[in-house]
Amino acid sequence: MTEGSEAILKINLTMKFNSGWHVLYVKSRWEKRVCDFLEGISITSFLPKMKTVQQWSDRKKTILKPLFPSYVFVYIKSPLDFHKALSVDGACCYIRFGKEYARVTEKEINQIKLLVNSKEIQGIELNPTFPKIGEVKKIMHGPLSGLDCEIIEAENYNKIIVRISSLHQNILATIPLNSFRKAV
Repeated sequence: MTEGSEAILKINLTMKFNSGWHVLYVKSRWEKRVCDFLEGISITSFLPKMKTVQQWSDRKKTILKPLFPSYVFVYIKSPLDFHKALSVDGACCYIRFGKEYARVTEKEINQIKLLVNSKEIQGIELNPTFPKIGEVKKIMHGPLSGLDCEIIEAENYNKIIVRISSLHQNILATIPLNSFRKAV
């Protein structure tokens, strides 16, 4: 048995492995490279990106930026995948909350995909703090149909906060006012 395989065996014995979506913390501005490296070794990854306008002194340009800076979502099928993903250049560690590794459900991944791929939703921003007040509504139309959200009023816009519980993050997005009704 080689030294590397002994280390993998020790990791497997000490950690309680669960397959599914995990959150990999990567070096700053390495998200795209890490995602490409992971795909290159046949590990499914997801990097949600949002369109933003970058202002330079002489021009403006629309660019894609990671929705969650320094995070790449990785679908882990086996303990070996868990180790291989962490050994990719630019990967630092898995996000943990206490002793538990951060896991994201398939439903939450699909909701994030709907959010970043929708043409109806504009002005996506990441908001790391949970709001204290606000009305809870259910989205009735569009790609986020059926989702409960919290409303924030800001400068004549109605913005929704989509809670992604497993990441302890919120997403702020502008959607049409007629898309939701009062939640029960």
